[in-house]
Amino acid sequence: MATEVANGAEHADEGGLVFHPMDQFIIKPLFGDGPVGMFTITNVTLWMALTILCIFALLVLGSSSRALVPGRIQSIAELAYGFIRKMVEDVAGKDALPYFPYIMTLFMFIVFSNFLGLLPGSFTTTSHIGVTAVLAMAVFLTVTILGFVKHGAGFLSLFWISAAPLPLRPILALIEVISYFVRPVSHSIRLAGNLMAGHAVIKVFAAFAPMILISAGIGLVVTPLSIVAITAIYALEMLVAFIQAYVFTILTCVYLKDALHPHH
Repeated sequence: MATEVANGAEHADEGGLVFHPMDQFIIKPLFGDGPVGMFTITNVTLWMALTILCIFALLVLGSSSRALVPGRIQSIAELAYGFIRKMVEDVAGKDALPYFPYIMTLFMFIVFSNFLGLLPGSFTTTSHIGVTAVLAMAVFLTVTILGFVKHGAGFLSLFWISAAPLPLRPILALIEVISYFVRPVSHSIRLAGNLMAGHAVIKVFAAFAPMILISAGIGLVVTPLSIVAITAIYALEMLVAFIQAYVFTILTCVYLKDALHPHH
């Protein structure tokens, strides 16, 4: 969460409150104040790098001992491995297991990005549509190319619902094609939108937390309520951080299943 509760509000000249909930999502250069270019190292770059380091620490360093009686870090790594492997096998089938490393990578990157974004002063990379769109488009292109490689023109049977009455099949085929190409849009917006909304709401409540410093009367009521609301929403955001990573990953498994078994 790219904000701190203590900095949730600014005092305007006329004594009111000025707060900008969306400022926490601004991409800024990590060094200097110049414009952001293609090769500029930004706050997004920093937190993506930290995400990768955390994944490396958990899956590589934390599991390097391969102890028969695992410690806490190795247990977490093994739990994540088993959880995603079972998801891939249950949703997409055993023939999808060769693609498990890719899906595991997606899940770990998203879940660590989401949870790191909850740290005070951090930046939530997955709240940006630019990041989630790249992830979603990579999934879309991967499953589409895989579908044609595996089945050739037979992959187009995904859009032809043979179980439907013949007069309805062309209409349903058009709907299927549209829904197929909308996948990367919904896939990316769902993740970015949920995280952005939650963080923005926390920032709004954080702006009212210092009200007791401005008006003792109103502040005695508003400030405690704001703190309670921030705590509740923060707890909810911890749940959302995991659920959104899970939803993104399980949808990837569903799309992978369509690529491997396109026939209705």
